[in-house]
Amino acid sequence: MEGEQVPGRPVSPARYLSLVALMLVNLLPVLGVFYFGWDVGALMILYWSENLVIGFYAILKMLVVSPIGGVFGSLFFLVHYGGFCAGHGLFIGLMLLDMKPDVLGGVNDWPFMLVFVELLFDVISAVLSVAPPEWRWGFAALALSHGISFLQNFLLGGERHRVGVRRLMNAPYARMMVLHIAIVLGGFAVVSMGQPLWMLLTLVALKLALDIALHLREHRKLHAMVIVMD
Repeated sequence: MEGEQVPGRPVSPARYLSLVALMLVNLLPVLGVFYFGWDVGALMILYWSENLVIGFYAILKMLVVSPIGGVFGSLFFLVHYGGFCAGHGLFIGLMLLDMKPDVLGGVNDWPFMLVFVELLFDVISAVLSVAPPEWRWGFAALALSHGISFLQNFLLGGERHRVGVRRLMNAPYARMMVLHIAIVLGGFAVVSMGQPLWMLLTLVALKLALDIALHLREHRKLHAMVIVMD
């Protein structure tokens, strides 16, 4: 099931609740920088963890839209997207967190393509092993923010009637490519300048601006659609 755009569809003010939650969560790293001494590695790993949250809700959405087709779509998505996230997280960990290469010690125990899921679990485990309590609060806040969007926009706002499994499967990649290429480049720019405070805050501001723009673009497009059959 897909949709076609129609003009003039009003957007309920209540739907901006998810945007407010998104903005508040994106301001948490400011507290981390000022009060917990977060460096660029902490910021990058927090932003990386958001990919995992987005992937979780993408799978949940697929299962809501199509309980049968969503199972097959989510399994493929878990392997492909999970492998992508694992490689991304491993890169950040090795470059910015002094994560040891032996994080891969148990990989190859899982059969076939599930090795990518195994790698993802190993990277998540390695990150959690070095994560201070405030990081974990940041992870939880991200999960809550996207949970509000899932409830407000997808379930109550009717977006579940306007998208199919294929579109839900592709959406996280588009967001990741736009957002995280900019964040990774910005992160290494911060490192090259010695991680001054103003550059760390600039990175946070960049992430906030991109997140707001992508959020508004995605949900305005979906709210301007009517349902048509393939």
